[in-house]
Amino acid sequence: MQDIDRFSRADRDWVDDAVRRVEADANRSADTHLVRLPLPAFPDIDVYLKDESTHPTGSLKHRLARSLFLYALCNGQVHEGTTIIDASSGSTAISEAYFAAMLGLPFVAVMPRTTSAEKIALIEREGGRCHLVDDPTTIYAEAQRLADATDGHYLDQFTFAERATDWRGNNNIAESIFEQMRLERFPIPTWIVVGAGTGGTSATIGRYLRYRRHRSSLCVVDPENSAFFPGWRDREAGTTTNCGSRIEGIGRPRVEPSFLPGVVDRMISVPDAASIAAARAVGEVLGRRVGASTGTNVWGVLTLAEEMRAAGERGSIVTLLCDGGERYANTYFDDGWLTEAGIDPAPHRERLTGWLR
Repeated sequence: MQDIDRFSRADRDWVDDAVRRVEADANRSADTHLVRLPLPAFPDIDVYLKDESTHPTGSLKHRLARSLFLYALCNGQVHEGTTIIDASSGSTAISEAYFAAMLGLPFVAVMPRTTSAEKIALIEREGGRCHLVDDPTTIYAEAQRLADATDGHYLDQFTFAERATDWRGNNNIAESIFEQMRLERFPIPTWIVVGAGTGGTSATIGRYLRYRRHRSSLCVVDPENSAFFPGWRDREAGTTTNCGSRIEGIGRPRVEPSFLPGVVDRMISVPDAASIAAARAVGEVLGRRVGASTGTNVWGVLTLAEEMRAAGERGSIVTLLCDGGERYANTYFDDGWLTEAGIDPAPHRERLTGWLR
């Protein structure tokens, strides 16, 4: 009989302490706020933004990064000294770099070269290293190659996002929304609207709605050049596009494994110019900049609100404020960058003005 002890008690002690540190971070952070978006044009429809920018790393992806680290630690995949690697469009990598630094682990983010300079600086500020690639579709293979070369661990957010989060509760984002809505005029939202990057958030919310038997419907909004919308429409999980999304954080060139089309009630394809116009307009209403993925969300919200008003329906809609606009000062809020990219938000401003006044 052969007895092999692969990991020492000291290794288990390190993992125990790592889990404690990650959970302590969640315990220190109060839940994110639910912000009312004033819409005088829709007196019978209340719209709320769950402000995920208040997380320690400034975005919705803080929740995902925490879950991915706990998942990997509890699966025995991460140990003291393990190099952590993930493929990302930016925000998840910022949060992952934060948790890696907390645990004293090296971190490498594999990202498209078009990722905003502000996000790259934030990753490096957290102690992470950025590995940039020209072709966004190669980030998965390159992340795996680096993990193999360093004997590290590839977190693979696009595969494990829907598995790492406890969708039944445990203060996930869905449970938090319904608890915060409890005293509002319409406590059970008619719609919850989110974008899809990994698909993990929509999977968590869609499952939770069914588990708790809520009557709310889930709408996923999707930017140009993303595979999620055509894949959902055509019921084809193998759908791909030949380029990446210009709205950082959402939209993918393939339908990611964590995206669960069966829990999505509706999808809306949103032009990039509309996303950016909405982000700018919402920033004016709130008095602070928001990212373009929030603009995508709000465009979907206002589309649904217009339909509800036309049908004489009353109710509430909840969406996410994914991150702050300061990360995009040199892109979405730079008129020169928009001109060079061939994006003109102006045609969408009139419709937004009618909605927001």
